[in-house]
Amino acid sequence: MGVIKEKFGVTKDGRDVYAFTLSNTNGMQAKIINYGAILVSLLVPDRNGNVEDVVLGYDSLEGYYDNGSFFGATIGPSANRIADASFKINGRTYHIDVNDGRNNLHSHKEEGYHKKVWDAAEGMDSVTLTLAAADGEMGFPGNKKISVTYSLSEDNALQLKYHVSSDADTIVNMTNHTYFNLAGHKAGRIEDHLLRLNASCYTPTLPGSIPTGEIATVTGTPMDFTKAKPIGEEIGADCEQLKMAQGYDHNFVIDGADGSVKEFAEAEDPKSGRKMKVFTSLPGVQFYAGNCINEEVGKENAAYGPRKGFCLETQYYPDNIHHPEFPQSVFGPGKDYESVTIYQFI
Repeated sequence: MGVIKEKFGVTKDGRDVYAFTLSNTNGMQAKIINYGAILVSLLVPDRNGNVEDVVLGYDSLEGYYDNGSFFGATIGPSANRIADASFKINGRTYHIDVNDGRNNLHSHKEEGYHKKVWDAAEGMDSVTLTLAAADGEMGFPGNKKISVTYSLSEDNALQLKYHVSSDADTIVNMTNHTYFNLAGHKAGRIEDHLLRLNASCYTPTLPGSIPTGEIATVTGTPMDFTKAKPIGEEIGADCEQLKMAQGYDHNFVIDGADGSVKEFAEAEDPKSGRKMKVFTSLPGVQFYAGNCINEEVGKENAAYGPRKGFCLETQYYPDNIHHPEFPQSVFGPGKDYESVTIYQFI
């Protein structure tokens, strides 16, 4: 157990960026940088003890300057999409960046939290990253104090714990955008990975991936992962939802979500035997099969591209501000945002 700090690079404006490596006695390591609070690598043994890095990313800080696919990124203040890039709170309308058709995606592609240099404090087996955001930043109300703590346990659990306070009511819907490939980040496509989701329902979308407001059953549809199946088994099915998103890129409604930390997913690479269980206190998860990963060179000269990694982005449902029937992600005075997500390797 322990934390190793080392310099990772220097930003364009001359600020030092550091990497913090968490490790346990089982050979597992997680490396986080304080630029974007990004998870840059995650070393995990397979069934034979062979260690591979199972998350997509870049070898150097410069790779994260663009990061069009949001590899490893902490997204905030609002992950996923907000229709028409605007919302109303307490009778006032706020306008945010129009960056995904007519909508907003992940707050701001250049000014979001994934492009900020965070302060960092090391713990015994953790690193806590903190950030302050001013009222009106990216169009969101409220002076905010943000923190995310990464910790690694002896039972191979990487925990992400978030906290946000704001002096005005505002949207807070944080997530982590790590892409996993349990065979190793340079192993190729992930359609043969097995996935199970404790999600009997999902939120169908309109073109542009904005929810219709319906909470629909997965039963009898290709969206049904209530029993483990290969990600690629039905990804090409004759299904309008899949055609619109070029595959899976949908919010799934976690069964029994009540604010406590619950297991909601299990993913496995049959070849290596690596298995990951995922837990969260949040009500939803965006399962993204990496349909539109950019064709580019990643870590160790790996060739990245579509479906070479998948995301399980824990969240409040997308665009919930426009759907009062959804759990709401408005927080402010007297109501701080808090959430926990855990990725545990078996």
